[in-house]
Amino acid sequence: MTEVPAGERPLIQKLGVDIDAELLERALTHRSYAYEHGGIPHNERLEFLGDSVLGLAVTVMLFTTHPDLDEGALAKRRASVVSTVALAEVARGIGLGAHLRLGRGEEQTGGRDKDSILADTMEAVFGATYLSAGPDAATALVLRLTEPLLADPERYGAAMDPKTSLQELAARLGSPPPSYSVLSAGPDHDRVFTATVTVGELACTGSGTSKKTAEMAAALTAWRRLSERAESAGA
Repeated sequence: MTEVPAGERPLIQKLGVDIDAELLERALTHRSYAYEHGGIPHNERLEFLGDSVLGLAVTVMLFTTHPDLDEGALAKRRASVVSTVALAEVARGIGLGAHLRLGRGEEQTGGRDKDSILADTMEAVFGATYLSAGPDAATALVLRLTEPLLADPERYGAAMDPKTSLQELAARLGSPPPSYSVLSAGPDHDRVFTATVTVGELACTGSGTSKKTAEMAAALTAWRRLSERAESAGA
């Protein structure tokens, strides 16, 4: 296994698993960077693998730990944990954005904090872990990183339906109802949407490959910040 360079060791420490350096580098390489550097390999194949690793790990965990839930309830919970919004939150929790290899355009437009890029890269890291350390290590990593979403009912509910959670929290705090605006950029086949949600004086943004995903990302960020403010104020 190739040794991980010093710059990526903090990430490896947070992941808590040994990943081959070449696979980790590929997992962190966005296609925009690959295109600008002569078409080198990027992370989309690893993302494809990691998506399956993530889905299976979460499905088995939910099935075995919630024998009382029917198929519909299990599907909803799985969908929330594997969603772009939830995976982006997981990625931010380990500082993944700082390690991304992005092209100039993505770098200039805030790609390091885009939900879609963070979520896709997180899946690629799961894929790289599977190939480097095996299925058991990959499953353990998925469950450890997604556990906070499932352990905290309020956070779990916010990840599943952030717009409703934000609206309810704003009402409870006596804040104005959330209002959204959405902009889009890029060609039709690779369009990125950026949403801004405003709740009183608070304004938060989020991005995604659809208007809905972008609004959900913005809503989750706003919900998180409002929750922190409420906790600080003892509300």
